[in-house]
Amino acid sequence: MNYAGRAVVVTGGTRGIGAGIASAFVAAGARVLVCARNEPAQPLSADFRGVDFFRADMRDPEQAASLVQAALDRYGRLDVVINNAGGAPPVPAATASPRLHAKIIELNLTAPLHVAQAANAVMQQADGGSIIMISSVSGTRPSPGTAAYGAAKAGLTHLAVSLAMEWAPKVRVNTVVVGLVATEGSAVHYGGAEAMAAAAAAVPSGRMATPQDVADACLFLASPRASQISGASLLVHGGGERPAFLAGADGE
Repeated sequence: MNYAGRAVVVTGGTRGIGAGIASAFVAAGARVLVCARNEPAQPLSADFRGVDFFRADMRDPEQAASLVQAALDRYGRLDVVINNAGGAPPVPAATASPRLHAKIIELNLTAPLHVAQAANAVMQQADGGSIIMISSVSGTRPSPGTAAYGAAKAGLTHLAVSLAMEWAPKVRVNTVVVGLVATEGSAVHYGGAEAMAAAAAAVPSGRMATPQDVADACLFLASPRASQISGASLLVHGGGERPAFLAGADGE
């Protein structure tokens, strides 16, 4: 897909899924601004040639607005916003502090709203645009150990549906619901290579998704080929997670 002359913002775009999305849009010809709360620990890779970095904490609405303004200042336009920044540490809901719960919800739900609101204000005055929320299957099923995160991601999907209706027809808002993804930090998250292999085996496709899989979904949803798609949730999870009860039914 050709994104030459287009300007794209990817929050949390310096590593993992966000980095994959940013590099994919660059490869398609776009000019890309990524943001994070901290400067990258290492220089961005060769895949990031042409990518600009902006330091900001999207939980602060003023910094979210500054990110959008930075894109306008550098590129003169804003066509696509990918709200990718998010995450949460595993912690039992019974013992997590109220402050931690609030921070998780701010990062995964409130911050994307701040960025989307600022982006919409610009897009409504121009030729329109596309806003994509990166959500998680944690928001579609029980999320023990990350309850606040799952609840925030469920809210993010609903937020996209509401914004899609409010901001139509100039701005389209969609959600990419991501399942298990293999990134540079996955082994630590899942507990090692053996645990990753077991998790991948439970996915009908036989593997975890890659950042490129998520990026391809974003490239499609932000393109003219998806011009009639808004308020939709695109599942990128390889068919879901195999229910445990089927193991007994299959004689495994």
